[in-house]
Amino acid sequence: MSADLCGGSYPWSGGREQSRYRPPPGAIDAHIHLYGGQYPADPASTLRPGDATTEDYRLIQARLGLTRCVVVQPSTYGTDNSCLIDALTQLGDKATGIAVVDGSCSDAELMRLHMAGIRGLRFNLSQRAGASRSDFVSLGQRIANLGWHIQVQASATQWPEIAPILNRLSVPVVIDHMGRLPQPEGVTHPSWRVLLDLVETGRVWVKLSGAYLESRSGAPGYEDVGTVARAWIANALERLVFGTDWPHPSAAATGGPLPNDAELLDLVADWVGSSSSMKQVMVTNPCELYGFLP
Repeated sequence: MSADLCGGSYPWSGGREQSRYRPPPGAIDAHIHLYGGQYPADPASTLRPGDATTEDYRLIQARLGLTRCVVVQPSTYGTDNSCLIDALTQLGDKATGIAVVDGSCSDAELMRLHMAGIRGLRFNLSQRAGASRSDFVSLGQRIANLGWHIQVQASATQWPEIAPILNRLSVPVVIDHMGRLPQPEGVTHPSWRVLLDLVETGRVWVKLSGAYLESRSGAPGYEDVGTVARAWIANALERLVFGTDWPHPSAAATGGPLPNDAELLDLVADWVGSSSSMKQVMVTNPCELYGFLP
């Protein structure tokens, strides 16, 4: 029996207000994490937020008008995907998952993860957990027949080094958190062109998420990171997906106030602009990438 992830009391952000923007039917939140104290943390992990459960997240979904989600294995649990798989069991066909493994993962384990609802592997080069960039090619080859993709979180300085490797892959690649371009450089940073070249191959996607991670101007408008977001929207609308990054573990680690999820969704809607473009970012694109039904 799956462990119970439905009884937590995470101090979920966004207060009790709804977002002004109401997403289209079937809207997908392409980046969340879930946590339960019954799952042992990886000894090497540094981000260890409190419990953030499926019940807690359903409150966020209801407030924001979201329907489906992608649960991403956090660095907290390393390569132990037990929490993730239990969450997918509870969320059913309204969720899919992104796992973390290392190079020693067997084909049998990959198939087990696939049957549990996993559709991609995360390489977290910022908070080291699981496979390293030396495993990109070998794991990419092994997951190709499963129809999975590789999701990468990296610092801006790492993109020039790993872009040639990513270009060798036959599977799609997803760039976490808009590429985490530092401020105030933003799109003037040399890695902007590297990332844009990757996306222009047609195999690479970008998550409109984590606006607060690199911002110096801060909440509620995150104007500096907004410039990066608008650049992605102008150049690659058909390759973008939206994610809340709930429950914002990197922000929670600082001990400061958590980002307001309702404000973040409204902000993305303002950046994207039209309702048809938001439908593409929240429904059409993630359905193509993650295999959800339209």
